[in-house]
Amino acid sequence: MNKIFPFLDWLPLAKKHWKDDLIAGITGTIIVIPQAVAFAMIAGMPPIYGFYTAMLTPIIAAFFGSSYHLVSGPTTTSSIVLYSIISQYVTPDNDIEAFVSLAILLSFMAGVIKLVMGLARMGKLANFVSNSVIIGFSAGAGVLIAFKQLKHIFEIKVPQGSSFYNIVGYIANHISETNWHAFLVAISTLAVALLIKKIKLLSRLYMLIAMVFGSLLALYLTFMGFDVLTVGKIPSNLPPFRLPDFDLENMKSLTSGAIILATLGLVEAAAISRSIALHTHQKLNTNQEFVSQGITNVVSTFFSCYTSSGSFTRSSINFQSGAKTPMSAVISAIGLMIVVLLFAEYAAYLPKPAMGGIILLVGYNLIDFKHIKQIFQSSKKELIVFGATFIGTLFLDLDQALMIGIFLSFFFYMERTSKPNIATLALNDDGRLINTIRDEKAKECSNLKILRIDGSLYFGSIEKISDFLNNLYDDNKIQHVLIAADGINFIDLAAAEWLSNEILKWQKNRGGIYISGLKLISQDVLRKGGFLQQLGDGVFFKDKKNAINEIHKKIDTPCEIIAFEECH
Repeated sequence: MNKIFPFLDWLPLAKKHWKDDLIAGITGTIIVIPQAVAFAMIAGMPPIYGFYTAMLTPIIAAFFGSSYHLVSGPTTTSSIVLYSIISQYVTPDNDIEAFVSLAILLSFMAGVIKLVMGLARMGKLANFVSNSVIIGFSAGAGVLIAFKQLKHIFEIKVPQGSSFYNIVGYIANHISETNWHAFLVAISTLAVALLIKKIKLLSRLYMLIAMVFGSLLALYLTFMGFDVLTVGKIPSNLPPFRLPDFDLENMKSLTSGAIILATLGLVEAAAISRSIALHTHQKLNTNQEFVSQGITNVVSTFFSCYTSSGSFTRSSINFQSGAKTPMSAVISAIGLMIVVLLFAEYAAYLPKPAMGGIILLVGYNLIDFKHIKQIFQSSKKELIVFGATFIGTLFLDLDQALMIGIFLSFFFYMERTSKPNIATLALNDDGRLINTIRDEKAKECSNLKILRIDGSLYFGSIEKISDFLNNLYDDNKIQHVLIAADGINFIDLAAAEWLSNEILKWQKNRGGIYISGLKLISQDVLRKGGFLQQLGDGVFFKDKKNAINEIHKKIDTPCEIIAFEECH
């Protein structure tokens, strides 16, 4: 039951940590109000649909998700992608009703794809996203989040959808248009947040207290006759039940877009939950996260919601506000419902500069300086992966940045595994087989070459091992080769076929190639493919001692260098 209903795991914890979740939930409610409006506008949807999505999706995702801190809802990336897909067929300016209908249908289709991927246990694909990708993506997203708040902090009207470098350039060219009263509210809110965070008794409330302070300051400045931009009028109704328009022709047209939207949403949610898990050390179930995102998107579209995924900003604020369980996301969503129904008139006065100051701090906290330092010190390849992902996040679309990071980390992984370590073993004075590099005095039998392969035998690693054995083959003195296979984790079909041919070649023209200590799991392909039967007995041995003994029985010339007792 706990696997089907993950909330059974965290509900007991929610009772214990209800204060922490309540504080984080209230903070999340305040932050999501302007975001819901902004994301809906980015998606080309009326603002009310942003509120519908922000109200319902966090609750469903909280009950079925794996991460304790991931908050689902409308996001920048999903909103941009949805708009780009739908606008190929209709634009909001031409027919807003048709646009909304297609957007909800597309969201439903993406939800079904997410659910199928989760049920098919494709969450393991997220394991190929290395920590360096996550850290780079998180740091880049932190910088993006911070810079996207500059328009609220300086209260300069930056064009909608501007990129990172466009925001910087536009603000630099229009700095004279700064509303210094808004700037005062933003910086004061940020300063209070930093100050309260250092006070142990109040540290959990630092964002909430800072927001209250910033709101009061903005209210005072407004009373004094100065303008400070606020959230503005908020619609006052809950998500209505409405079936998506299941038009077959539209579904055919939107299929490829739905696959893109689903894949991006899942990678985004997995990346966010993993980046937070680096700090919380929570064990995640990525398959469950995929299922959760699928259920959330499918169910929510019946209540007029458009596509959702994990939100970097709200998830980070949720974690940094001290949330302990997904109940904080539920509280945040319920809080938004209460605000919309009862306090929409007052919530409209929340100052955007104050929220900008808080989110600026959130963006900074997303940059994991500790792990970045470790990457710089430990590995040039990981540094390349981190750097490419970080820069890509700033200058490209988020999905492209992730794909670049994933591709590079996978490329370096393939490069590393395609060059397995091949060590030559010899007998030292203590009677142990040891790498000849470690002990130059160790003796090698003149008739038997013993090799240890550390790595897997698959299509990518065949070339290096084949070159090594070919060099031995060209040396006419070497008649017999024993491969110590304890370090071989698996053998694929291509490697099994090559290995079989190589052994038969040596058996025909030389003494032979023998293998000892091969794991049972590594023998699967050899056994199922009929290669063991083809090679016959006397090739595979359980351990090196038996192999050395049996191989020496086949040697027909005296050993010039005597290493083993069998050499006599």
